[in-house]
Amino acid sequence: MNDRPLKIVYCTPALYLAGGVERVLTLKANYFAEHFGYDITIILTDGKGKPFAYPLSDKIKVIHLDINFEELWTCSFQKKIWVYLKKQRIYKRRLTEELMRIRPDITVSLLRREINFINGIKDGSKKIGELHVNRANYRNFEANDTNVIKRIFERFWMKNLVSHLKRLDRFVVLTHEDGASWSELPKVEVIPDPLSFSPQVQSSLSSKRIIAAGRYVYQKGFDLLLHAWASVEKRCPDWELVIFGAGDRTPYERLSSELLLQRCSLNGPTADIEKEYLNSSLFAFSSRFEGFGMVLIEAMACGLPVVSFACPCGPKDIITDGIDGILVENGKVSQLAEKIIYMIEHPEERTRMGANAVRKSERYKIDRLAKDWQQLFESL
Repeated sequence: MNDRPLKIVYCTPALYLAGGVERVLTLKANYFAEHFGYDITIILTDGKGKPFAYPLSDKIKVIHLDINFEELWTCSFQKKIWVYLKKQRIYKRRLTEELMRIRPDITVSLLRREINFINGIKDGSKKIGELHVNRANYRNFEANDTNVIKRIFERFWMKNLVSHLKRLDRFVVLTHEDGASWSELPKVEVIPDPLSFSPQVQSSLSSKRIIAAGRYVYQKGFDLLLHAWASVEKRCPDWELVIFGAGDRTPYERLSSELLLQRCSLNGPTADIEKEYLNSSLFAFSSRFEGFGMVLIEAMACGLPVVSFACPCGPKDIITDGIDGILVENGKVSQLAEKIIYMIEHPEERTRMGANAVRKSERYKIDRLAKDWQQLFESL
């Protein structure tokens, strides 16, 4: 019997950004090291010298390969290809050296640049791919434009990606909806993201305040939410909408002015989102697409019922329509407004759905989902 701890390596670009992927990776790695005693190493390519956005257990080793792919952001298109190929060669060489030295049992790729070569590294480890966006929007996080050349490139790129994913020992996605879209792959597992906090209390649902949260980008659909809010405000003038998030608020502030909104505040990111959920009575989710929708389960854990677009992918996995929230046809602004008004005018429904939302959120607690990962790791 081999008593040594399971040795796991994660490959991800950086940990200095305060994003969802960074938060979830930190949460899981800390739990695996502290509770399961796993020997965890995280290998980074970017952000050398920058402090981590989330606290990392001192039991976790971090190796910085110092590739600096972020330099590509400042290159001209012609230079970008040459710089990318050069950096990719360096990355492949350095990552191979580290994996051959560490000899992990399992190597997890968060499906960034290493997915192109990781299956070819003969370090003896089982290879897992972990995807944090949905398939349809994997190459198109923010953009709302498309063209023929781009579509041809994306088809070629996806075919190439699928050939790499087929060689993995396991491929993990966040939702059953997204899992079904990878029909070419034989070994797809669904393990959702875990809750990042467990509230000790729930909202009283008594304040006349609706909350939304996320980055100010096209994906999050705050323009659609503001259009819906214009209708809600007319019917329910004593209620307010508050939005929290990072990014450029300017276009949304302009839209708010054009719509003559009186009871809507667009805020930057908050250090205590839990407090903001607890001071609200309903969560509005207007994303055009998602990988999962972490804010949904956070709001539900705080006792908030949710009115959400049934966008791909996440809401349909998380919300049971009419039980712990309401699902609205994706992009239907008038329906979003109508359902928000319904929840405002029916406090007993808010209370019922809010209580069910708390119960639903229990299944996303880290100790529960960590067992799914433990089972996966140890089966390999």
